[in-house]
Amino acid sequence: METQEYTESILDFINEYKLMDFALKIVLAIIILIIGLWLAKKIVKISQKLMAKRGVDETLQQFLGDLMSWALKILVFITAISQVGVETTSFVAILGAAGLAVGLALQGSLANFAGGALIMIFKPFKVGDLIEAQGEIGVVKEIQIFVTKMISPGNKLLIIPNGTLSNGNIKNYTELGMLRVDLTFGVSYDADIKKTKEVLMEVLTSNDKVLSDPAPSVMVSELADSSVNFAVRPWATPADYWDVYFGTIEATKYALDKAGIEIPYPHQVEIRKQG
Repeated sequence: METQEYTESILDFINEYKLMDFALKIVLAIIILIIGLWLAKKIVKISQKLMAKRGVDETLQQFLGDLMSWALKILVFITAISQVGVETTSFVAILGAAGLAVGLALQGSLANFAGGALIMIFKPFKVGDLIEAQGEIGVVKEIQIFVTKMISPGNKLLIIPNGTLSNGNIKNYTELGMLRVDLTFGVSYDADIKKTKEVLMEVLTSNDKVLSDPAPSVMVSELADSSVNFAVRPWATPADYWDVYFGTIEATKYALDKAGIEIPYPHQVEIRKQG
């Protein structure tokens, strides 16, 4: 008799506080959590495969995958706890407030993140390109989410925030596959222009690193105060740019000296008073 009364009291307690319904909600929440996390993982993997097929940058793939993963996990978590009866409106409001606070605290970092995403999507340059940006020039070593790392011609590591990099002017010297080397040489007014052009052109055509297409050019650019200036324009690949630049200057000096063509320079005149 006592056992029966005890059992009935337990059943009355369960019915009064709806423990069975609560248990079912807990089980349902757990099922939603397990299946939701599994689906989120599958969705992220499928999305990354699609991005890889479309040629999206690997770093951007990883970042977008992580971002999607966290967003889906939060969505699954909110859905699961809502099944238990937890009020999700206030929970979402707390998350929004926390996100706003973090965003305000990390404005610079978020700007750099957005800049990194833009660089990876629109690809104004890629790893290995020679670029000039933010007053610096160098070869791109690594493109990260927040910063871009470059190696300067003097072998210095340059780290530029992606926020300023994406919002400024960028000169990509590698994209078109060739660069024009701009040089100017001045010769004496006594020098023969035709012969000078032949000598300068010979310097360019004898250099294996000077491209034949586009063809190099030599033109009179200015009649200066003490010299006739020639614009010398060889073309080179980005990798050979500095070799052509410095090599042309050195070879030109030797060639003009050999041809007897004078390069004007300031002369000092000494005046002595006879006593």
